[in-house]
Amino acid sequence: MMELPDLVAGGLAAGTLSALALGGGLLRLRRQQTRQRAEIAALRTQLDGSLRAVTAEVEHLAGRRVPAAARQVAHPHVSEPGPLQPLTNGTPLGIALENVVLALQSEVAAQRTRVDAAAQAGMRGATREIQAALYRLQDALRGLQQRYDDPELAQTLFRLDHENEQSLRRAQVTAVVCGAWVGLAREESHLVDAVTGGQARLAGYHRVQVHNHLETGTALVSHAVEPVAIIVAELLDNALRHSAPDTDVVVSLEHVHHGVCVTIDDAGLGMTRDERDRAQRLVAGDDLILLTDLGDPPRMGLAAIGRLTRQFDLGVDVSSASPYGGVRAVLRVDSHLLSRLDPVDRPPAASAPRTTRKAAADRPAPSHAYGTETGAPEAAPGHHEPSDTDGLPQRRRRTPAAAPEESPAQRPAQRPARRPEEAAAALGALQSGTAAARAAAEYAGADGPGSTPADRTGETDDTDHSDHTDHTDHTDIEGEAAR
Repeated sequence: MMELPDLVAGGLAAGTLSALALGGGLLRLRRQQTRQRAEIAALRTQLDGSLRAVTAEVEHLAGRRVPAAARQVAHPHVSEPGPLQPLTNGTPLGIALENVVLALQSEVAAQRTRVDAAAQAGMRGATREIQAALYRLQDALRGLQQRYDDPELAQTLFRLDHENEQSLRRAQVTAVVCGAWVGLAREESHLVDAVTGGQARLAGYHRVQVHNHLETGTALVSHAVEPVAIIVAELLDNALRHSAPDTDVVVSLEHVHHGVCVTIDDAGLGMTRDERDRAQRLVAGDDLILLTDLGDPPRMGLAAIGRLTRQFDLGVDVSSASPYGGVRAVLRVDSHLLSRLDPVDRPPAASAPRTTRKAAADRPAPSHAYGTETGAPEAAPGHHEPSDTDGLPQRRRRTPAAAPEESPAQRPAQRPARRPEEAAAALGALQSGTAAARAAAEYAGADGPGSTPADRTGETDDTDHSDHTDHTDHTDIEGEAAR
């Protein structure tokens, strides 16, 4: 049996051990709590840093990336800044921010297209009314040209008609850019008439030199006449506007393998590479054309060309430089848009430049005989030249018969194009002379030989002189070329 002191000592020892164990546990718990507090503080600091980073990234998105992305829709050359922290690329946060930018650009592009379509519809309706009024004015002016014989009045009416034609061209180009039809239905016409008809719509038409190297009778199908005239007019307008007023614009009409090319060369300032690339994209008609992309005020000429090239399967190239230092523009009309007119039944306009190409009957027939050469006379029929010592036949040299040379009187006369003032004066003189001769003939047959035509000045000559008037109609491209 244990004694009391031993029990007390054992209890004290057990208590001491328990206290020591409890103290160690308390120390471990306190250290663990300290570590947890440190981890919590670190996590809180990290969370605060992440929150500040996300906040800065969102502010950067709203302040810089979103405006740049919106501008990039209209101006692709504008660069969009990336995120502030490159490490966010590929992370859920970076992917989410990128999706925001893409969604914004898609919606801005859709709304921009919708607004531009509404603007084009409004402008299309307005230009339709303007075109109708200008056509009515054109008919009224031409009616006055047929009615009055005064040369000065005829000259004034010609100038007014030309000014009206320029306004009509601008309205027509605006309508084409806005998606409207070309507005006119033409019949088949000579291609040279379509070119000179486009030339006649410009203020500086006298600076344009047209060289016609086409075969006689080369024409356009009906639905291609007006588009070709519009395209030529716009290309010539650009050439005239961007070249000095004392320089000429040279136009050449040539046959090529797949059809016909109309080449326009100017001696202007030319274009930089970026300007040339942008112009080529516009005339190709591949990109969507918006009014907001055409400047302020909008420059619609190249955009209208792009619309027409896409609709009528034409080709325009402005990527080359002119040999005169400016720009070379080439309009290509493929064979399926070409036809042929009999130049006897339907000759081209009187003012159109005559072709420099000789007729097939006037061209010397090329000699394709094997071994034929010029310079040696042909042997007479029945005459046999001696063969060589080997008995082999010898090739004879033949000289093609020389074509008879045309005398100056037999050559077709090349009439220079007259100015509208000269044409108006000649027209007035012709009509006055015709009216005077007709009055004299009527008087001689009715009143006898005792009086003169001056006694009949009070009478009115109601005879229609339209047969002597070189006038045009807005449905006939040949008349426009004759102006």
